[in-house]
Amino acid sequence: MPAFRDDDPARLKLELQALPRGSAVAEVARQMTSLIARGQFPPGSRLPPERQLAEALGVGRSAVREALAALEILGLVQVRPGSGTYIRDSMSELLPTTLSWGLMLSAEHTAHLSEVRSALEVRAASLAAERIDDEDLQRLRTHLEAMEAHTTDRQAFIEADAGFHLHLARAAGNEVMSDLLQTVRSLLRVWVERGLRNEEQAVTACREHRAVYEAIAARDAQQAAVAMTAHMRTAGDRVEHADTAPAEAGAAAVTERTA
Repeated sequence: MPAFRDDDPARLKLELQALPRGSAVAEVARQMTSLIARGQFPPGSRLPPERQLAEALGVGRSAVREALAALEILGLVQVRPGSGTYIRDSMSELLPTTLSWGLMLSAEHTAHLSEVRSALEVRAASLAAERIDDEDLQRLRTHLEAMEAHTTDRQAFIEADAGFHLHLARAAGNEVMSDLLQTVRSLLRVWVERGLRNEEQAVTACREHRAVYEAIAARDAQQAAVAMTAHMRTAGDRVEHADTAPAEAGAAAVTERTA
């Protein structure tokens, strides 16, 4: 658990603008993301109370609460019951301001975002095959074996899957690519989780991940790219056909993260 500074929220200069009607939650999230990215709220600092944010933005506290819950899903903030909401102490997890918040909230953009992820994952697999060391290869194998051992445990499977892709991106040796992939996966997370509906799909995903792993272990960059392309194709299909609406999925994700 990182050590958070106990900043007085009243000392934090607010640069928030009153919002137009009908855009409360998304616009609160957009403005807060922008302020965080600009360093207005430094890593580890405590955000002003919901009441103060709501007054500055001219919205209800419920809109602020929902926006902060969504920011927590994306790893930007951490809610500490009884203490407040704090900026995460890792700048690599912050969303770039050039990404539109609407990507997470709008179903019509998920296919486009999935294409971006696919391109990044394929390139990461290729680079990892060229650059991975023995320690990272073992970590990759550990995540793969955890996936294979938990095809009937949805939550454990999802965590192992995320760990596999996270370590693969790091093994690619490109910090910018790794950060971009983390951001894209965060935006797609609620869709990916709802797209995985049964054990058969989990077994298929395991087979595809093993093909990626074996190509990387063989240091075969071309085959790693081919294997990851195949995996991204089926993963993209699952995301596209996820049958839960974004708002419902987001609410479920908040429940899972805060339970």
